[in-house]
Amino acid sequence: MAPATGHTGIVILAAGASRRLGQAKQLIDHDGQTLLAKTAEAALSTGMQPVIVVLGAHAEAVRHCVDWEDLTIVVNPDWKEGMASSLRTGLHHLLRTEPQTEAAILMVCDQPYVSPDILTQLLQRQAATGLPAAACTYVGRMGTPALFHRSLFPELLQLEGDTGARKWLAQHPESVATLPFGKGDLDIDTPEDLDRWQATRNTDPS
Repeated sequence: MAPATGHTGIVILAAGASRRLGQAKQLIDHDGQTLLAKTAEAALSTGMQPVIVVLGAHAEAVRHCVDWEDLTIVVNPDWKEGMASSLRTGLHHLLRTEPQTEAAILMVCDQPYVSPDILTQLLQRQAATGLPAAACTYVGRMGTPALFHRSLFPELLQLEGDTGARKWLAQHPESVATLPFGKGDLDIDTPEDLDRWQATRNTDPS
């Protein structure tokens, strides 16, 4: 069940309204680029294709602030439902346009320490174990980025609400190969998260 790199797509979920943050997290500055652009850059650097970006809230503003070359943009009209709707939007597009896809890595746009290496290691972990999924672990839980073999797509497409894939991971730990991601818990949902990240960058720019 080991997917080849050329048949693994990446879906970046970036449709949220960032209400708790008070500004569009997709557009936060990250070393002269937007946070979404840095996330997409990490995805593209793996060589996996396609890289699909699912937009929703702030879609028009984001369109003008990211170089979409080599990226596929899909707008989720149901973004208000929550993350699961964006997951479904991205997977449906992936299956429709790349039916040979063997697996998909799901990412979010607000984990600033995601790297190409983390994404590649997910692929390697899934291949080495033969398990149908591989997910990063941090602060005692599994989460994104996470890789899912196509055999799991029907289950993911049944998810609803704001749970995303984390619900599936929590329900099926025996089917998930894990990869420690030391800074994976830093996602930017609130002004306090943003302050914590900026403080961390001042002391550790890596």
